[in-house]
Amino acid sequence: MPMWRHIPRRSTFDTREAHVSRKLAAFLIILGVFMIFEWVNLGFNLADGHPTAFYVVHGVLIAVNVVLGVVLGIIGWRAVRGSGSGSDGDAALKGRRGDGG
Repeated sequence: MPMWRHIPRRSTFDTREAHVSRKLAAFLIILGVFMIFEWVNLGFNLADGHPTAFYVVHGVLIAVNVVLGVVLGIIGWRAVRGSGSGSDGDAALKGRRGDGG
């Protein structure tokens, strides 16, 4: 029998059930705020006298990193808000797996 036969064909990972600790959520929020502050600050501190390509490249870097900072902050904020449910999530997971509790 081929070795790959025991591998399930469909992923059983459900993204709605992913849990993030409060420490990690706080870290994501702090990291997001730091990234936004740092890259906006860099944008204001760019000196004059550089070629246009320099400003285009740094403008793209700033825009991408500000968006990433906002996304990290949103993920952290949602994790902090969602972590207040206590241990009910564990009970729901056990019932959902069908392993009898």
